[in-house]
Amino acid sequence: MFLHLAKDVVVPVKNVICIIDADSIKNSKDSKAFFKISEEEGFVKKISDEKIKSYIITEEVEKKDKGSRKIIKTVIYYSPISSTTLQKRANFLEDIHSSDEVYVK
Repeated sequence: MFLHLAKDVVVPVKNVICIIDADSIKNSKDSKAFFKISEEEGFVKKISDEKIKSYIITEEVEKKDKGSRKIIKTVIYYSPISSTTLQKRANFLEDIHSSDEVYVK
């Protein structure tokens, strides 16, 4: 299943490590430093120029060629969609995926 982060950006739900509310890091020096370093190191993808409402930390497995080691790449998305909305979307998708019952009218 995929999680829509905004515009044309979707990520597999299984790759999502965490969804962080942008307002929650305003008073934390450590969090601000983490995101600043992440930007400098090229881990960040801004989805739009709108106000950032949430940060989505993901890990993607890359494989260069057959037989080579897997490379885990961290990507942090800056999304204009609230963390609450993204969490609801993620839980909704998990609920659909885990449902074993089929309802027929």
